[in-house]
Amino acid sequence: MASFVITSNAPCPSPNKLFMIQAEEFVEAARNLGFDFYTGVPCSFLTPFINYVINDAQLTYISSANEGDAVATAAGATIAGKHAVVMMQNSGLGNAVNPLTSLTYIFRIPLLVICTLRGDRSLQDEPQHQLMGQITDKLLQTMTIPWEYFPTDAAQIEPVLQRATAYMQQERCPYALIMRKGAIAPHPLTRSSILKREDSSRPHVQQSFFQENKEQRVSRSEALARILQFTDIENTVIIATTGYTGRELFASKDSANHLYMVGSMGCASSMALGLSLARPDLKVVVIDGDGAALMRMGNFATIGTYGGANLIHILLDNEAHDSTGGQATVSAGISFAKIAEACGYGVTLAGDDPALLDALFTADTDARPKFAHLKIRPGTLENLPRPNLTPEAVLQRFVKHIGNS
Repeated sequence: MASFVITSNAPCPSPNKLFMIQAEEFVEAARNLGFDFYTGVPCSFLTPFINYVINDAQLTYISSANEGDAVATAAGATIAGKHAVVMMQNSGLGNAVNPLTSLTYIFRIPLLVICTLRGDRSLQDEPQHQLMGQITDKLLQTMTIPWEYFPTDAAQIEPVLQRATAYMQQERCPYALIMRKGAIAPHPLTRSSILKREDSSRPHVQQSFFQENKEQRVSRSEALARILQFTDIENTVIIATTGYTGRELFASKDSANHLYMVGSMGCASSMALGLSLARPDLKVVVIDGDGAALMRMGNFATIGTYGGANLIHILLDNEAHDSTGGQATVSAGISFAKIAEACGYGVTLAGDDPALLDALFTADTDARPKFAHLKIRPGTLENLPRPNLTPEAVLQRFVKHIGNS
């Protein structure tokens, strides 16, 4: 990877002399370069920008539960062939550090990140923004993400986007634009930000009996073998969460349609959402864990709102952080299926009988994602191997398999 360089040659614009651009000017210039998939968490500085994107039915805007999920969802869309933009307030940049360092960095996934500058030294702002305002540029630099200020003059837009695009194409890593207050002129919202689904069928939960004796439950490897029986290599992809799940899937059967997450714990389901939205022709299966699902439970709501019938979410729950020593999670008292039902999934199943996987893959749903919560026993295979390919190699094999250059 190239050494870090701050790419902006322009001086820092003074907020007292800040010009404004129209949201249309930037978004349309970005669209000409292929950017049509947006994710993010709102900031008042971003309001005109987000409004313009939402108003255009030809653009996609996913309102994520947190900034880390927004990064992962955009990453999923990117590996499917989209050009994605992630928008966030800098106070939420901390939420995005994990996927920016252990997902987009190691897998080499380029994203355009637009981060606002609350706590700007030149402005009076709320006290909670003070420190982040002082370190936003340093934090990006520490993550080796090149940045420059968001353009405040129409003549700057094309050069800024060209620099960002050239870097992302060459390095396959994120590039950031820091947006100061008043960079974009107001733009009204004229379209619903969340489109309502047709309520043609009610989600349902099929609750099965959970064995009290955990050792009587199916093992992770047995569950994975059953999942593989229902996944056609040609039109189905599998994203396996970090830890033993990805490693056991690799040990069971390595395949070009598999993506083994390493790091970015909890981001597998949000990444799967982005991929499934960008490639509705693919069946996207994400295999989650109880610790990972608890860490980013807000993504259940995002999947239930935006996900389609081609997304299948499977949670293998052994009530433990297995790969870090078997420490207990709080999942023993959590009904993930009821959470998924409440969040809008179309089919929600729960139990410890692996036959529920058969029911999951054969169930009909209108246009909504499907979910299964399968209790498994703790433990893993002896001498469990790690994937013998680098994350970057795994991803390049994966994108080639799905036909993305």
